Amino acid sequence: MLGYDATYERDRSDPELISLAKHDGLILLTSDEQLYQTAMTRNVESFLVTGNTEELRLAKLAERFKLNLTIDAANSRCPICGSPIQERPKSDVESSVPPATFKVYQTFWVCTNPNCKKVYWQGSHWQKIEQTLENARKIIETRTNTTTRRKQTKPTRRNTTRSNSPPSNNELPSVQEDNPST
Repeated sequence: MLGYDATYERDRSDPELISLAKHDGLILLTSDEQLYQTAMTRNVESFLVTGNTEELRLAKLAERFKLNLTIDAANSRCPICGSPIQERPKSDVESSVPPATFKVYQTFWVCTNPNCKKVYWQGSHWQKIEQTLENARKIIETRTNTTTRRKQTKPTRRNTTRSNSPPSNNELPSVQEDNPST
């Protein structure tokens, strides 16, 4: 929906996914740590998607790949097949949507893939999608502001003597991303 070309391959085995990504020059996104590690050892660009909420996972993907988390229908793709969608006159979709939907909504988009032709409109689920994207953008903003503040803070000198030993744990910065209760 955000306009990025993505394929969801639920029925392929790990070796097939790795082979496909390598052959086609794709980035493999996975929450499966073993698949991620295997892909990395085979020089396949991959990203381990982690986070305990959809918003956090989206934020991490957007940060890593510089994705714009705003839906622009002119650039959107079909969530089913990944083909572009195109706005169509209401009269073109009358036979493809429920009568109540046709009556209530004025704007419709249709998948351009002749084998798919899925019809979309901004239904009741639209607010939830927009809220999820807004929450992900807020996570990015918070993380960016936190990083900027850390960079602007000058470190204090803790010890005037040099040592070859590593700093103690209390001198190391810590970041906890996935558990907001800690």
